[in-house]
Amino acid sequence: MPGAGKSTIGVLIADNLGLEFVDTDKSIELECGKPIQELLNQSGYLAARAVEEAVLLKEQAKNKVVSTGGSAVYSAAGMAHLTANAVTVFLDVDINELTHRIEDFDTRGIMRKPDQSLTELFAERRQLYLRYADICIDCSGKGIQDCLQQVIAATRPYVSS
Repeated sequence: MPGAGKSTIGVLIADNLGLEFVDTDKSIELECGKPIQELLNQSGYLAARAVEEAVLLKEQAKNKVVSTGGSAVYSAAGMAHLTANAVTVFLDVDINELTHRIEDFDTRGIMRKPDQSLTELFAERRQLYLRYADICIDCSGKGIQDCLQQVIAATRPYVSS
């Protein structure tokens, strides 16, 4: 979900484990030459998700920390590619905490149906995150360092030496 800490924690995990960090939201912006919010405004959420899927399918995720956009889970092909090549981690944050973290919901570049609320988006996506995740880390009410240590401990067995 947006606001879960994927990019923040992802960078720290990559640094800690000596791996490359990739933020697919940045890759999408490079691919289309504009910010995600502009892509959404001009082309709509379905077109943006198609770009996201293409980016996911190109990503060589092995031995990298890849922070996907929150809507990556809508692409069965993209998620199959990621899960075949990497361990997937879901940073689970409850809706109340997400509501406090996300102050710019309408302008943040979130790929969602028009007029879809954060609560509706959470309900729709959470089940998909749980379906695709190899590891689920409960980050509700926890600081970055606590979540970071939990992710590192859970993923260390999967990291190639």
